[in-house]
Amino acid sequence: MRNDKHSSRASRRRWLVWLIAGWAVMGLGANAPVGQEGVRVRPAGVDERTERAIQRGLEYLARSQDRNGAWFSAGTYGTYPVAMTGLAGVALLMNGNTTTEGNYAEQVDRAARFLVSASEPSGLISSSSESSRSMHGHGFAMLFLSQLLGMEESAQRREQITEVLRRGIALTARSQSADGGWLYTPDSHGDEGSVTVTQVQALRSCRNAGLAVSKEVIDHAMGYLDKSMRPDGGIAYTARDTGGGSRPPITAAAVVCWYNAGLSDSPNAIKALHYCKENIGFGPSGAGVSGHYFYAHLYYAQAMYLSGEENWNRYFPKMRDYLLSIQSEDGSWQGDSVGRVYGTAIALIILQLPYQTIPIMQR
Repeated sequence: MRNDKHSSRASRRRWLVWLIAGWAVMGLGANAPVGQEGVRVRPAGVDERTERAIQRGLEYLARSQDRNGAWFSAGTYGTYPVAMTGLAGVALLMNGNTTTEGNYAEQVDRAARFLVSASEPSGLISSSSESSRSMHGHGFAMLFLSQLLGMEESAQRREQITEVLRRGIALTARSQSADGGWLYTPDSHGDEGSVTVTQVQALRSCRNAGLAVSKEVIDHAMGYLDKSMRPDGGIAYTARDTGGGSRPPITAAAVVCWYNAGLSDSPNAIKALHYCKENIGFGPSGAGVSGHYFYAHLYYAQAMYLSGEENWNRYFPKMRDYLLSIQSEDGSWQGDSVGRVYGTAIALIILQLPYQTIPIMQR
C-alpha cells in the first residue's frame, strides 16, 4: 500500500509538472499566458484564427452541457452521454482546464461528477441509453478521468476517481475476448477493432496515471492488433475477419496504440502508418473514411503528431484549414452522424494537440 501511495504521489507530481510546463511554454487559447511585450505565446501552426475557432468551440461545449454534467447530443446512432462527456471532457482538459482552474473549470468539474456517478458496481461506466454499446463510452470515460486524476487537487476527489478507475480497469480486463480484443458490451465475449483501441488507450492512460494495469492484458490486446493486420498494412474490422478488407479509421487508431505502447519502431506500426498516409484524405469525402471522417482523424491526427515533426507539419495545416472552413456559426462541428458534441470535441482535440497539454497525447 505504501508503494502504491508513493507511486500515486509521484505520478501526480509528474502530471502537474507537465501541465504547468504546457501552460508556461505553449499557451492555452483563452487560458494562455502573456509573454514578452504582451504577446500571447502560440505553438507552431496555431494562429489567431485557430485560437478563435478553438474558443468558439469551447463556448459551444460549455453552452450545451446539461446541468447534471453530461452532454446528450444525439445523432442517427442514438444518444451516448457517457461517451460524449468523456470526449468533451478531454477537449476541455486540453485547453488547460481542471476542476478548479481555467475558464471552463465548472464544466470539467460537472463532467467528472457525472462520470463518477455513472460508474456501476460492476465497474462499467455507462448509462441506460448506452447499454447496447457501452464499451466505447466506458473507454472514453476512463481516458478522461485518468488524465484528470493527476490534476485533481482534492485528496477525497482523487480517491473517488481512483476507485472508479480501478473498478473500470478490472471490468475491462475481465471482458477481454479470448483473442485479446473487446466488443460493444462487456459480456459479449467478442471483439472488433474500434472498441479494442478505445480500451487500449484508456488502459494506457490509467497506467501512466499510476494505476495498476495488467501487462498481460495490454500485451494480449496488442497481439490482437497484430493479428488484425492485412497484407496492405491496414487493420481489419476483426482479427478473425480473414476475408475482410482494411479499415483506415481503425488502422489510424491502431497506430496510436502502438505509439502509446512504445512500439513505434515495430514493423506493423510502420506499415500501418504508411497505410494511413496512403488511404486517409483531408477533404469533404475524406478518402477511405466515408461515414467515419471525424473518428478517423481523431486518431490519425494523434498518429501524425506522435510520429514526429515532419509528418505533423505535413498534416496539421491542411487539417486545421479544413476544420476552420467547416465550423458552424454557433462554434460547433457536425461530427459524422454522431452529433455536434462529438464533432466539436474531436475537432478541438485535433486543433489543440500542438499545446501538448495532457500526457497521453504528448510526444
